[in-house]
Amino acid sequence: MGTVVTIDIRDDIDPDAVEAAIDHLHTVDDRFSLWKPESELSLLARGDLALEDCHPDVADVLGLCEALRRDSGGAFDARRHRRDGRLDPTGIVKGWSVDGAARILEAAGARSYAIAAGGDVLAIGEPEPGRPWRVGIRHPDRPDRVAAVLGVRDLAVATSATYERGGHLVDPRAAGGPTPVRPFRSVTVTGPTLTWADAYATTAFVMGEPGIAWVDAHPGSGILVITDDDRVRWTAAVARLRAGLDSTSRPTSGVAG
Repeated sequence: MGTVVTIDIRDDIDPDAVEAAIDHLHTVDDRFSLWKPESELSLLARGDLALEDCHPDVADVLGLCEALRRDSGGAFDARRHRRDGRLDPTGIVKGWSVDGAARILEAAGARSYAIAAGGDVLAIGEPEPGRPWRVGIRHPDRPDRVAAVLGVRDLAVATSATYERGGHLVDPRAAGGPTPVRPFRSVTVTGPTLTWADAYATTAFVMGEPGIAWVDAHPGSGILVITDDDRVRWTAAVARLRAGLDSTSRPTSGVAG
C-alpha cells in the first residue's frame, strides 16, 4: 500500500499470529493495489476482470465505498476519487486492512497492541496498566513536531492532509470532474475502527467546513482540524482525549498524519 506498517504488541502471543497479520496486509496489497497492473483491482478497473470473478473481499470493500458515497452525499466516491476517473477505493482499503490484521491478533489473544499504518493508528487496550496510548498528530510545517497528542484506548486515529502527497484529495462532486481541494491543512478523525476513521478523515477533508459536523454526527467519532490560517479546532470527543495530556510532548506510539 505504499507505506510502512508497525505493530506493537504488549501481550505474549504466538509469533505465528503476527506473521499471519503481516501476510494479511501483503495479501490485501496484492489484491487492491492500483500500482500493480495484475492486481484484481487493477484488472477490474481496466475492465479485464468482472466483479463476480474477484475475491469476495473486493465486493465487500466496494460495498463499503458505496455506503460511504450515500452517507456523504457523494463527497466520497470510489469511482470518481481520482482525477483520471479510475476506480480507487484506497480511502477505505488501508483502514479496512488494518482492522483485519487486528482481528487476527485478537484471535491469538492480543488485548493490548497498536498498529500504525502510514501514520494512522489503531490502539487497543493500554501499553501498561493505567496509561493510555499516546498518539501524536503531526504538525503541518514541522515533521519533527506534533500539533496535539491524544490519549486513546480501544480507538483508531486517522489523518488526511496534503503536506506529504500534495493535492491528491479531490472533490468528486465538482461539475467539471474531480477537482483538487484544500479546505484544511489536515483533518484527524477518531473512532472505533480504522476503516471508518480513515475514510471519514478523507471525506471530511473534501467536505471542508460541513465535514466537521458530519463527522461529529457519527456515534463514537471525533474530529480535529488544522485550518489554513493555523487554527486548531476539535469536537467534544477529541477534547476528552486531550484532557490531562501535555499536547507539546512527544507521542509514545505512532504519529498520525
